[in-house]
Amino acid sequence: MVESIESRVQAALAEIKPQLQADGGDIDLVAVEGTVVKVKLRGACAGCPMSTMTLKQGVERVIKARVPEVTRVDAV
Repeated sequence: MVESIESRVQAALAEIKPQLQADGGDIDLVAVEGTVVKVKLRGACAGCPMSTMTLKQGVERVIKARVPEVTRVDAV
């Protein structure tokens, strides 16, 4: 059985969540639209000036490594 992109993205986010939660933040999957993943940063991550770097160099890197079909991760 082939897992859906969404389920594989959820699994990748489950790997990332503990690090974000340790810093008082969190992340939720909002949608997978084709090859673009939309996430919502919450808690300390929502207002953090480093959130763009966290999203691109952390979250997006992990998701793309686990789900190669994903081309971009956007915060909404």
